Amino acid sequence: MRYWEDFEVGETERYGAYEVTEAEIIEFAKAYDPLPFHTDPEAAKDSPYGALTAPGLLTCSIFMRLLVDHLLLDAASLGSPGVDQVRWLKPVYAGDTLSVRQQALSKRVLESRSEMGLVKNRFEVLNQHDEVVCDIASNGLFARREAEDASA
Repeated sequence: MRYWEDFEVGETERYGAYEVTEAEIIEFAKAYDPLPFHTDPEAAKDSPYGALTAPGLLTCSIFMRLLVDHLLLDAASLGSPGVDQVRWLKPVYAGDTLSVRQQALSKRVLESRSEMGLVKNRFEVLNQHDEVVCDIASNGLFARREAEDASA
């Protein structure tokens, strides 16, 4: 179990390997972002991207899946008070394999709730060429081990 105390400012981790498929791009886009360069491979050839691209929110959803699988399922996560920034820097294409680079930027104990702490992270979603396709600045709340030990 990973607690607030286990995050080290400056620490960088790399994880995940998720291959994006044409079928999931089209399915997601038809439901949530039905622009032709997300839903129609032929129309996408005439777009500025030259091929079918994943909607940005699909990229964020894949990032979230990788984060949950790598960290949150085995952490004392208490949710998030918000995302400070999301930037899509390069298109994500069918066949791309995405991974995540995470860096803890800062952390602090909450003054109003000392049993938990806040960790500010920078997440970079990378493709198989190590190009950053998405940059996310986010905040996570985690239980403190010290607070849990004190209540036992």
